[in-house]
Amino acid sequence: MGVSERSFALVLTTVASEEQGREIARALVERHLAACVNVVPLAVSIYRWRGEICEDREHLLLVKTAPERFPEVAEAIRELHSYELPDVLCVEARFANEALVQWLEDALKAGAN
Repeated sequence: MGVSERSFALVLTTVASEEQGREIARALVERHLAACVNVVPLAVSIYRWRGEICEDREHLLLVKTAPERFPEVAEAIRELHSYELPDVLCVEARFANEALVQWLEDALKAGAN
């Protein structure tokens, strides 16, 4: 099994409920903006918001996509999200399993401009 040096993006965001996580995940995959989205339950987030320290239980979304698709992914997340200011972070990754990177690229092709 070979290792690819082609990069891919891992976009992270959190949501208030599993239902919202599933809705966003499905929309991203249906729009060909993501090849896969993992909805990881029960993350605890501690953050400062409007001068207060807050603590909430959230769900983490791990969105697998192409780096060049990040602006579209971020826009779609903001459109679908219930938060006033959703966190949308992108980490570019390399050195993944070649077959995984090829699958990701194939899954995104139908949505390419």
